[in-house]
Amino acid sequence: MIAVNSECITMTRRCLLTFKPFRIFVAGIGFFSLCFLMTSLGGQFSAKRLGDSPFSIRTEVLGGLESRGVLRKISDMLEIIMKRIDTLSKMNNSSESHRLEELSSALHRFQPVGLVERIQAIAQNVSDMAIRMEQILKKTNIPDRGRDGVTGQCEVPKDPRYPDCASKVDWMRARWTSDPCYAFYGVDGSDCSFLIYLSEIEWFCPPLAWRNQSTHPTTSSLPKRQAFFRSDLSLLLERVGSGKESLSFMRRRMRRLAAQWATAARRLDERLRGQYREQKRILVHVGFLTEESGDVFSPKVLKGGPLGEMVQWADILTTLHVLGHNLKISLSVKELQGSLGVPPGRGSCPLTGPLPYDLIYTDYHGLQQMKQHMGLSFRQHRCHIRVIDTFGTEPAYNNEEYATLHGYRTNWGYWNLNCKQYMTMFPHTPDNSFMGFVTEELNQTERFNIKRDKVNNMAVVYGKEASMWKGKEKLLTILHRYMDIHGTVYYEAQRPPEVPAFVRNHGLLPQQELQQLLRKAKLFLGFGFPYEGPAPLEAIANGCVFLQPKFSPPRSSLNHEFFRGKPTSREVSSQHPYTEEYIGKPHVITVDFNSSQEFETAVQDILKEKVEPFIPYEYTCEGMLERVNAYIQHQDFCRRSSPFPAANESRSWPGNPPSPFLQLPNSTALIWAPNITAPACWPPLSALRLFLSSEDSSCVKTCQDAGLICEPAYFPFINNMEAFNGLNAQCESLEAEKNHVFPAVHVERRECFQQKEPLLFSCAGVSAKHQRLCPCRDYLHGQVALCRDCL
Repeated sequence: MIAVNSECITMTRRCLLTFKPFRIFVAGIGFFSLCFLMTSLGGQFSAKRLGDSPFSIRTEVLGGLESRGVLRKISDMLEIIMKRIDTLSKMNNSSESHRLEELSSALHRFQPVGLVERIQAIAQNVSDMAIRMEQILKKTNIPDRGRDGVTGQCEVPKDPRYPDCASKVDWMRARWTSDPCYAFYGVDGSDCSFLIYLSEIEWFCPPLAWRNQSTHPTTSSLPKRQAFFRSDLSLLLERVGSGKESLSFMRRRMRRLAAQWATAARRLDERLRGQYREQKRILVHVGFLTEESGDVFSPKVLKGGPLGEMVQWADILTTLHVLGHNLKISLSVKELQGSLGVPPGRGSCPLTGPLPYDLIYTDYHGLQQMKQHMGLSFRQHRCHIRVIDTFGTEPAYNNEEYATLHGYRTNWGYWNLNCKQYMTMFPHTPDNSFMGFVTEELNQTERFNIKRDKVNNMAVVYGKEASMWKGKEKLLTILHRYMDIHGTVYYEAQRPPEVPAFVRNHGLLPQQELQQLLRKAKLFLGFGFPYEGPAPLEAIANGCVFLQPKFSPPRSSLNHEFFRGKPTSREVSSQHPYTEEYIGKPHVITVDFNSSQEFETAVQDILKEKVEPFIPYEYTCEGMLERVNAYIQHQDFCRRSSPFPAANESRSWPGNPPSPFLQLPNSTALIWAPNITAPACWPPLSALRLFLSSEDSSCVKTCQDAGLICEPAYFPFINNMEAFNGLNAQCESLEAEKNHVFPAVHVERRECFQQKEPLLFSCAGVSAKHQRLCPCRDYLHGQVALCRDCL
């Protein structure tokens, strides 16, 4: 049944039956003025006789959208008038009564005789017309049509499956003009257009039976295609462009490494033996290079600014292109909006149809821009996003509600993604996916030349900005006793005063000239900053020993300004923890720079060492292609995982009590029983090794101590009583709560806790009172991101 606007009837009857003559008089004045205004605006009235007076609605437009709008406005105005009259009627003190009498006298002098009677007649006429309109509308079963055939009035459905429908319609009535995207989708202010939008564009109301659902535009999914390796980078170089110095830097890097990418693609193709790989449609939105984010990097490319992010992005783009995927590059918000098909406006409306891309690679700046312009669609499509995140994001900072309640809220976290969607420059924490970058490899001729030309007493300092040299005179004086020191500090007019006179400063060097300098040097010296950049790996790849400071205590967001605000509690034990942990001696020496003796001894030892160039496999072109290809083909964060274990599965588990886990011989670790069908998972559950940690130990450390890697993808499968029983945990009770260290056992109280929020499964979490259930896996030598069965 079509809803009837009854406010007009109600107000008129209230005017006739409830209020005193003076209140009727004031209401009439307001109503008289309103009607003249509506007459001048729309010509909806005629004045031939009392029945066709300026206040009677023409019958030929009774069902029209304009008439309904007029009635709604009249009703709203009457309500305001009545509220003001109520206020006047409550005036009781003498001064207010005096003011009321003055107002009454003024109105009486202003209006002609008999006006009150005329207003009463007008009000009665409006009441009669409203009743007549109600009778007419009751005779029709078809929704009235407004502009362009859009229905004008519809009854808001009451469906328990859509509890928010009525409140959303009310919101649309008040706010539909707040964003142009509503009009873009056909909203015109009528209830029917609201219901069409809320049922077909959004999901708050049920489908309307009288709508032809088959006419809705849909985007048919494109047929799947196979991806083939590419060796020609010309198309990629064209798409990157060269409008900024940052883009020119990336293009130069792509050209310089083109031959290595081609060789790596051929090798990996042979190893995969023609394995089918699906071609993905990928959008790459480099948010930090957009003008909307300020693009602070491009102006600093030629002035010693940080290049690590641009190195990584250049290699990501090349990797996706060489793997054979369909690539679209966005470097502005306008390009982003056009690529995603976002409707015009401020992002209040969702996208319709499937997302035009299978994957979206962006950074934190781009993530914010997408959230702003995608609006409701961001929640729907965020599973497709991969965030290039230099320092990493831990689960405690990622879950917005938990981070806010427990003091983990920062400027960069709280996006409620699966933490594996964050992709880091180094394998900081297994909670994130390790993306990495590429270090330039040497051929046999280059290796021979390095061995021949290496200068044993030559050192290069890691620091392009003069501020990094401040306060380092003592260390440099010690080093100068044994080696000639070279710097690459940027300057414009004169030599930076922070650089001692005995240092030969080459100024900022192009990449190829810097490579030549590193190929001659024996030592690459770090001062402690910048943290975790690509330069130490480049130096080690060119045969240098990297000497870096040890941090005691380790630096983190809890005690150091640089890390404060970053969404991680990870402790940094040295300038470059990856080289310390995964490479180590003789290529990397980490000492306490506060001890002059320890520093000098390290320099003496380096002079005695003969070191070959070295690159970890995961930082070669082939290693990066292998890793990213595995992510693209196997990682799926859009698939909804059902609660585990399922009831029908648990009944089939053997043992007493039944369990899918089996204890390894001569070990406390559990594995997934070979005779139990493993649920779909990547990495596969065949690689699972389950441990119970000691108190005050993270799962990262627990797995490392066993020579393994913590794997967060396994947490849903070990978050159950069977895992606690298999590890002989002393559980006197079992509860489910939200906490980034669960599942775990409270040692003192012998209480076991399951994880209630999947986004809080964390390898990094630590608690002094709990022993954690830690799912670990093996890994390929030189490729920590992948297990042995992952390819």
